Amino acid sequence: MNTAIKLSGFALGLAAVFGTAYGVGQVAGPVAPAAEADHDSDSGHGDDSHGDSGGAADDAHLPGGLLVSDRGYTFEPVGAPSGEFAFRVTGPDGRPVTAYDVAHDKRMHLIVARRDLSGFRHVHPEMAPDGTWRVDSPLAGPGVWRAFADFTPTGGEALTLGTDVTVPGALAERPLPAPATSTTVDGYTVTLAGALQPGRTSELTLAVSRNGTPVTDLEPYLGAYGHLVALRRGDLAYLHVHPDGVPGDGRTRPGPEVTFFAEVPSAGTYRLYLDFQHGGRVRTAEFTVTAGTPAATSTPAATSTPAATSTPAATPPPNPSPDADHGTPGHGHD
Repeated sequence: MNTAIKLSGFALGLAAVFGTAYGVGQVAGPVAPAAEADHDSDSGHGDDSHGDSGGAADDAHLPGGLLVSDRGYTFEPVGAPSGEFAFRVTGPDGRPVTAYDVAHDKRMHLIVARRDLSGFRHVHPEMAPDGTWRVDSPLAGPGVWRAFADFTPTGGEALTLGTDVTVPGALAERPLPAPATSTTVDGYTVTLAGALQPGRTSELTLAVSRNGTPVTDLEPYLGAYGHLVALRRGDLAYLHVHPDGVPGDGRTRPGPEVTFFAEVPSAGTYRLYLDFQHGGRVRTAEFTVTAGTPAATSTPAATSTPAATSTPAATPPPNPSPDADHGTPGHGHD
């Protein structure tokens, strides 16, 4: 029997712009205290959208991944067999979109994480002729999950849409790990150099080693030697950052260092997820990073479930993976 999953789709009457150019990612907008950010996100989610009450002046103040609908495109999870996650993206005409541009080697990137920032997964669904995307469910167990669809409709602009998916069941919230400059995954050590500075472009360099030896033969993954996603604590604002340089450009080395540039104009706490490939397998290294001085601590947004109309969607795997924990080695990728 399929497990019912509640989907929370948010409608925010503001707009957002999310852009990446020449390896520079930007998260825009003030970072509110967690409770305030959660309240704001309950009323909607924003990435590159023109809302009913928003205007051009608002566009530059919201990060990506907070809107379920933007510029006429809507992220719609749909019912699916147990152990599968399925969704469609409908276009301005209300019909499922079937034409997408390839971006970073894929036509669709699906990223999920619990609202406590654990359980990160980055997978790549396959699309049926009717525009329905399907993938083995990345929702590894109970909790309120944020799902992000990152894509470029043919003839349109790159979008990141997001919606909440609630998997019922007992859940023990996982505390966010403290900021650190080094982490391990599957025997690899990844070290972070650099810091996020609100209001300016920050250089972040991640170095990969194994058994004390620098890894100098990283393999291309999604058109780069590293793929970085950042989520902001509280509202789970989405930042998709790309490295400085690409394989084959004559200057970018395959490790041990991968450099990124990111800009966050306000203080806040972020979770960084670095995907890298070596030995034919993709692994994810995770870091907690503080930009500036965050606002006073309050109840994290991960503890609340925004109210929304229930909609059937895909069910989680029958046996949740232990990889859902913070920093657990071996996060899967498809």
